[in-house]
Amino acid sequence: MTQETAGLAEPAVPDTEDNFLQGVKDCLPTLLGYLSIGFAAGVVEKTAGLTLAEIALMSTLLYAGSAQFIAAGMIAAGSTVSGIIITILFVNLRHLLLSAALSPYFRHLTPLRNLLLGALLTDETFGVAITRAARSRRISERWMHGLNLTAYLNWIIANMAGAFLGQWIAEPERYGLDFALPAMFIGLLVLTLVSRSKYAADIAVGLTAVVLAVVVSILVSPSMGVIVATVVAATLGMVVEQWK
Repeated sequence: MTQETAGLAEPAVPDTEDNFLQGVKDCLPTLLGYLSIGFAAGVVEKTAGLTLAEIALMSTLLYAGSAQFIAAGMIAAGSTVSGIIITILFVNLRHLLLSAALSPYFRHLTPLRNLLLGALLTDETFGVAITRAARSRRISERWMHGLNLTAYLNWIIANMAGAFLGQWIAEPERYGLDFALPAMFIGLLVLTLVSRSKYAADIAVGLTAVVLAVVVSILVSPSMGVIVATVVAATLGMVVEQWK
């Protein structure tokens, strides 16, 4: 191999940073956010009238903060089952985009192994993974499992803690618990922007997403506004990155 070819080789992450335990360690900075949001979700779900068993089942199978907040609110409002399912489906469609963004790093795996990775992918673990990918140009399967499982178990525990203690918190919105999820997303966004150091492009894409989300939400529906804004802004960001 010539020196020129070696210089073009993508940087590799040392084996010591590719293992399951490193994934667990890299998840630790997000656990505080998971604890606060999971606790808030448990409180809101308990206030909506769900039992401890139902909350445990929801956090285990649905495993989606925004969807669980929405489901709890719709249950409390007496919405139909079909309405809740369709709304959650639209809200969670963004996971198709998250998975698509990470798929190039796992194309060598079988469909079943990809399914196991994607099943526990969340906005937060995606943020950690994509930041690592931008730095090292690769993501280990073992590392991803460590990241995903740590977040998953922490979420279930936090939900159950909130559900157990939620019986003494009649009005969770008085304590700002309903703002816990947006607050963590804002924090993740700021950390991602700082790590990329491409402020002009990121701000332009962000403003585009905000405008589209507001306009489509007013004209169509809030859930469709999120989807349209995500697709268009992500496409714009990709074009800008390729053009540069």
